[in-house]
Amino acid sequence: MSVGDEMMAIFHRRHSCRHYLEREVSEEALAFCLEAVALAPSACNRKPWQLVTVRDPELRLQICRHGLLPGIPMPWLAGAPVIMVLCARRELVTHRLAPLFSGIDYLLLDCGIAGEHLVLAATALGLGTCWIGWFRPRYVKKLLHLGWGVQPVALISVGYPAEPADSISAARGE
Repeated sequence: MSVGDEMMAIFHRRHSCRHYLEREVSEEALAFCLEAVALAPSACNRKPWQLVTVRDPELRLQICRHGLLPGIPMPWLAGAPVIMVLCARRELVTHRLAPLFSGIDYLLLDCGIAGEHLVLAATALGLGTCWIGWFRPRYVKKLLHLGWGVQPVALISVGYPAEPADSISAARGE
């Protein structure tokens, strides 16, 4: 199998996983994913993201109970062994001044690329992920004691899928 075929297989396997096994994700697997994020490109190579790894069951439950927008229950999220909180740090020139001229929010583009590196690396390791943008950033920021200028932009659940990717693809008719 060529490198291109391997990459395409990863793209095909990646899906929004909402059912996880009760199996811990190893430090090595998380380190691999974080290395992939560190290699992500960004505007002016500023790398404006920060990832907070939430493994503690009580903290994950707090995020699920109060950090999500009302009316959108996600009980499965508490069952994910890891919640990665993708945060952004807006810099003056690259993320405040440049967008005034271009009309492009480089901060969100940069964080999107970094987050996609994370989910693709996780997929390559056989882990499932789900991007979550429907949450309360202020609550999560307060809960995690994030510093000034650090803003949560997404939650990404990480864990071993309860269903193999092949069964998901079959269910989608792929």
